[in-house]
Formats: sequence, C-alpha cells, structure tokens
Amino acid sequence: MLIVLLGALAIGVSLGLMGSGGSILTVPILHYLLDQEEKVAITGSLLVVGSIALVGSLLNVARGQVHWRSVFWFGLPGMAGTWFGALLSKLASGTFQLALFDAVMLTAGVFMLRPPRLDSGPHKEKARWKIVIDGLLVGALTGFVGVGGGFMIVPALALLGGLSMRLAVGTSLIIIAANSVSGFARHFQNLRELHLELDFHVLGWFVGAGVVGSLLGGLVSNKVPQGTLQRGFGGLLLLAGLAILGALLFG
Repeated sequence: MLIVLLGALAIGVSLGLMGSGGSILTVPILHYLLDQEEKVAITGSLLVVGSIALVGSLLNVARGQVHWRSVFWFGLPGMAGTWFGALLSKLASGTFQLALFDAVMLTAGVFMLRPPRLDSGPHKEKARWKIVIDGLLVGALTGFVGVGGGFMIVPALALLGGLSMRLAVGTSLIIIAANSVSGFARHFQNLRELHLELDFHVLGWFVGAGVVGSLLGGLVSNKVPQGTLQRGFGGLLLLAGLAILGALLFG
C-alpha cells in the first residue's frame, strides 16, 4: 500500500508542477498494482485525477494563473467530447482501451521529450473555432481511454490560445477537472450496466495523497524550469509505456 500511496503522491506532484500526467500514471497503478479490471481502473482514474486537479486548481486561481476565456472556449467543448468518448467506450473491450491508452502514453512521452518552445514568447491567438475543435478532440480521447488530457491541453492552450506556459498549466487543471467529471459520470453508468464496482476506500486514499502532492507541486512550480520537468516526465512516460506494452504483448 505504501508504494501505491507514493504513486498517488507522484501523480499529484505531476499535476501541480506541469498540469498533466495524472491519469497516465493512475491507470497503470490501479490496474497493474491493485489488479483492478481495465474499465474499473479507467473510471477510478477519472475520479482521482478530477478531484486532485480541482483542489490543485484553487492555488492557481488564488495566484491569478487561470485564463477563464480558455476555460470557456476549450473546457466546455471538452466536457461534451469527454461524455461522448465515454459513451463510445462501451463498444470497446477493456484490453483495447488499455492498448489505446498505452499508445497515448508513448506518444505523449515522445512529445514531451521534444516539446515546442512554449516559453519563447507570446503567440498570436488562433481562431476560436480551432480551439473549440481541439477541446472536443481532447475531450473525446479523455472519455474513451480515461486520461485527463493535460499533456495535450497544456501545449494546445499555449500554441492555439497564445498563453504563456505558466498560465497554460494553471488553466489546464480546471479543464482537466471538468473533463474528468463529465467522463466519470458516463463511465460510472457504464460500470453499473456491467455490474462492476469501484473501490471507494482505495480511491479515497489516492485522492488524499494526490492532493498533498498537487499542493506541493504547485508551491514549487515557479522555481523549477518547465522544460526540464517536461523532458524528465517524458522519459518516465516512455519507460512506463514500454512496460505496459510488454505486459500487453507477453503478459
């Protein structure tokens, strides 16, 4: 259990520091370490990450590091996309969802190892319809495979919305929380139809440790170069993704 709590703490730190990485760490822990069925792990992950992101976002709101127009134009379409993606997930097996999840993890790892130059200066804000479409697509992926989508939300807000890296990270937590709530509502209904249940005792411990990690990550986020964090996290994603790939192929 200690390893699980340390993992939850790391999930919170990742969300607090980079506004991403929560579900990509939570699903493997719930599935492989706690032996939860794939669909149960995905649903539980959305509850855990959404709760941690919501609490962590309060610190960014207090700092004024939230771009509310982006929450509206990106976040609201994302909630709709998440619900639709979760609805579609009923048609897929848990193994397929986990395989797609692993593909997302590996892609995110490569992307974070070669991040765009988000801190190189202000960007021209793109058309709002492009931001809406991006929010819908990220939300649909969130709902289908049970990821918060922060590793896509942060660069999307910076490149499409013209936000600084710091502001994009702060804004992403609120969007992650909103997407997770929408996705969890639909996935929870899916579990009931499949007669599967969540272990709320374990998830409660996850949320508690994750919130502590998120607050710690948020407090030190302004002192650590974001580029260094992204590259380090990208390496972790690749290692974890390759381990899951090995388990899927040979487990």
